[in-house]
Amino acid sequence: MTMVATHVLVGHDGSRDADTAFEDALDLAALAHARLSVVSVASPPEPPTEVETQAAIELATRHYEKLFETLRRQAQERQVPLQTYVLVGHPADQILKTAAAHGADLIVVGHRGRSAIREWMSGSTSRRIVTHANCPVLVVRAR
Repeated sequence: MTMVATHVLVGHDGSRDADTAFEDALDLAALAHARLSVVSVASPPEPPTEVETQAAIELATRHYEKLFETLRRQAQERQVPLQTYVLVGHPADQILKTAAAHGADLIVVGHRGRSAIREWMSGSTSRRIVTHANCPVLVVRAR
């Protein structure tokens, strides 16, 4: 049985592992002539207030949109269609929901993200995605 992805979704938090995950996802999408989506997730403050949550969303959106400019350029150079999303919530949950809603047949994530302490306490985002995904997941370490 051969698996050829038609839609690759990559979770990106700005970490080195996420950069490597994007590079690998872009390579796979280019080889398979697949679509590529990038999901970045802002975590709201705890406990969330409306004003703080809105400020966090705006700040995260600006931050990730700058990052997406570089990713879009790389995808255009490889002639890979790229869709980007900035969402709010728990990264694993948002990545899984987006993958299901948009029909991704491969999820690519970095092994470790930016919030190592939170991951240590609550379980890693990549582990949650591997455990709950309805499609194959590729977990990548920075090189």
